[in-house]
Amino acid sequence: MRDLTALLTVAEQAADAGCGWLARAGEEWSARSFKPSGEEVTAADLEVERVMSQVLRRLTPGIPVIGEESATGRPRPPRCWLLDPIDGTMNFARGAPLHALSLAYAEDSTPLLGVIDAPALGRRWRTGARNGPSPAPARARTVSEAVIGITGTGSGDDRLVRRIGLLQSAAYRIRMQGAMSLDLVGVAEGWLDACLCLGPKPWDVAAGTALARERGKTVLGAGGAEFTLGSPVLVAGEEALARQILGMWESPPAGAGTDPTGLRSPEGP
Repeated sequence: MRDLTALLTVAEQAADAGCGWLARAGEEWSARSFKPSGEEVTAADLEVERVMSQVLRRLTPGIPVIGEESATGRPRPPRCWLLDPIDGTMNFARGAPLHALSLAYAEDSTPLLGVIDAPALGRRWRTGARNGPSPAPARARTVSEAVIGITGTGSGDDRLVRRIGLLQSAAYRIRMQGAMSLDLVGVAEGWLDACLCLGPKPWDVAAGTALARERGKTVLGAGGAEFTLGSPVLVAGEEALARQILGMWESPPAGAGTDPTGLRSPEGP
């Protein structure tokens, strides 16, 4: 039987080790290079993953660690740690503070606990905090009232640009902060009404999904089902708002109020 309280303690110890190493690292560790996929990576990503994985393997030897920088593409085991050593590498490499260490424990594609630490902000969020913050109040019930975070946009895809543009025209405001974990924190904390994550990898969103759900938010995946790791899209927020955003993004009916991408304005029929 798993002990989530004990596992959360382990997760915090691993995050402490990763943040401690990062605090001592020099600027040379933030020099960027590129993966075959075209994504940016730094030496710090690799070293933080190594340091944190070492703690996890020592303290929980029976639980595999799946880290962004060492993932093989093999099927995930039934239970595992999911680690993004630096979510928001592009921000980190440019000296921007919106980056975070993100660590979750998951079973059967469902995140059960998470720790997210934004070292440049001096902030840490975790599930399971006793007497922690109450769920953030709902400030927006419709897209036209909502501040929505979007991550995973990439660049250069004309159809994607049009879809984002139509969502932006319908929303009160759009925010693109460049770190899925922190967008999910934003939903959990209430500074974002909702977030849309495109092409989320498990290590990007597992910890934030666990946190948002604990704070009473709905986290949806493709087709409007509860989000599970591997879904090509994630929307989080109050349930009615999350479903409205996902409905706009996915497969609305054609007709008035649509653009050529099939994305419908919420005011359309």
